[in-house]
Amino acid sequence: MITKKMQDAFNAQVGAEFYSAFLYLSMAAYLEDIDLPGAANWMRIQYQEEKSHAEKIFEYVIERDGRAEIPAWEAPKKAWKDAMDVFESAYAHEQKVTALIGGLVKTARAEDDHASEIFLQWFVNEQVEEEASVKAIIQQLKMVDTSRGGLYMIDRELASRTFTPPATA
Repeated sequence: MITKKMQDAFNAQVGAEFYSAFLYLSMAAYLEDIDLPGAANWMRIQYQEEKSHAEKIFEYVIERDGRAEIPAWEAPKKAWKDAMDVFESAYAHEQKVTALIGGLVKTARAEDDHASEIFLQWFVNEQVEEEASVKAIIQQLKMVDTSRGGLYMIDRELASRTFTPPATA
């Protein structure tokens, strides 16, 4: 059975993950608006991933005999300066999520909740991948600088991303 403190922390993370999902969907809408459908696709996949993370945590709380709740979250930002600004914002956001996951790990340790700590290791590893993925795109965007042809090629590459649901433990 999960402690109330751990349950509340997980429920707050469910809200953070749904906020992340809708932030990425908002980024996708912006990227569509500036004619970067590949980058928009990349963000839509990110939306699906974040939504699946929220669901994974939600189901875990239920599995541990807790009360899963969906907290309210603020509306995401709607506009950015350009594609670089979008991806830099995404990178900063992933760093924030990494800190939130780290906080959950600390809570699990403080609550002596070994099951939750083990469950959270998947998210710790996922955050390493999330940050690296966005940072790689930022590096590519920096390489092409203002080259429209380079941006076009990156956009085409981003269009090939597909969603793979996370494995269940």
